Amino acid sequence: VYDWAPRTWARILVRVSGVRIVLHGVERAAPGESRVFASNHVSWFDVFVLGSVLPRYKFVAKAELFSIPVFGAGARAVGTIPIQRENRKAAFGAYEEAAGSIRAGSSVVVFPEGTRGREYALRPFKKGPFVLAIGAQVPIVPTIVHGTIAVMSRDTWKVRAGTVHVHFLEPVPTRGLTYADRDRLSRAVWSRMADAMQELYGVHSEPPTARALVRAETQHPLTT
Repeated sequence: VYDWAPRTWARILVRVSGVRIVLHGVERAAPGESRVFASNHVSWFDVFVLGSVLPRYKFVAKAELFSIPVFGAGARAVGTIPIQRENRKAAFGAYEEAAGSIRAGSSVVVFPEGTRGREYALRPFKKGPFVLAIGAQVPIVPTIVHGTIAVMSRDTWKVRAGTVHVHFLEPVPTRGLTYADRDRLSRAVWSRMADAMQELYGVHSEPPTARALVRAETQHPLTT
């Protein structure tokens, strides 16, 4: 029931909002193998879209959301994993919990950019999601969500009908990788997503500089 309830809730929200979802590479999201889905993030509606189409999964979310009445209790009940963004030790503990959930058969959805952006160009990735994937030793599926800015942009609660495309790209393996490989893994996933965004939608993502990566980690360490 804890897998069925959030998926059904998300599907109802998508349907009543008049949003049509088009899936690409859906075989890479088929049930049967645990994965980490790493998605770009530009809208609250990204959560509802992914929640409505993925099989058994858990989200990793910032701990502040769990203080919202009703929503927070529901999120915790269905297995959403809280990350304390300013507490590195607690964040690592949460990722260890998430890795255990993955090994038990669940998949996990992460937003490695951290907070929502205002455009589709990719921003620097945080390291935490890649530490998680390496700890669980499962493939990362780079995921592109396109169309949710028109449905629900970052600066509004208004929802508009529209079409959203979800692309599940070729998985990036993590078997045999260690903590020392986290940066290389992050770059591989970022590049795969940026190349696809450019090819599919003509959106150019500026490769992150070393300074930008340090700034991202300093502002919100390990956040998803």
